[in-house]
Amino acid sequence: MKSISIKGSKRESVGKKATKALRNAGQVPCVIYGGDQPMHFSAGELAFKGLVYTPDAHTVDIELDGTTYRAILQDIQFHPVTDRILHVDFYQIFDDKEVMMVIPVKFVGSSKGVLNGGVLRKNNRKLRVKALPDNLPDFIEADITELKIGNKLYVTALENDDYKFMHPDNTVVCQVRTSRNAVVEDEDEDEEEGAEAPAEAAAE
Repeated sequence: MKSISIKGSKRESVGKKATKALRNAGQVPCVIYGGDQPMHFSAGELAFKGLVYTPDAHTVDIELDGTTYRAILQDIQFHPVTDRILHVDFYQIFDDKEVMMVIPVKFVGSSKGVLNGGVLRKNNRKLRVKALPDNLPDFIEADITELKIGNKLYVTALENDDYKFMHPDNTVVCQVRTSRNAVVEDEDEDEEEGAEAPAEAAAE
């Protein structure tokens, strides 16, 4: 998984006045959980651009006073009017400990059902997985090529040895639904060829 770097400064005071002063100075108050104790720090608003305004999943290398902590984004709060970042929570991760993270799904291929007029419904654009940090994927690839009208792609079809899905086996990732423009799908090419062979033999 790709990683981005954020350089911040530890903060001793976490009161309302200190937090307000930080925001007025263009800084975002943050905290890292998961270690021996929570660590409070702040970083410039621009430092979060590559982390927040993207559909991709990332790990984060947070440098504080010369020490780097590896983490993932846990929660982020925005101002309801201005959309400015108010507060960010991170969760510290370790190489030998599994972590859960929500990963985006990348749909690839051209569905047979869609080509025949069906509609692709993306039930889950993101999936929660559990894995060691080094095994976390940038995205989960879902091939929809073989989906016909009425077919569903279940999470079990996307299983991978590097990570485990934290969803029931019957979770539908996507499906092809019928529509007014849908046409009756042709049989597989093999079946068509099998049906033509006797006709050709009879003609001979």
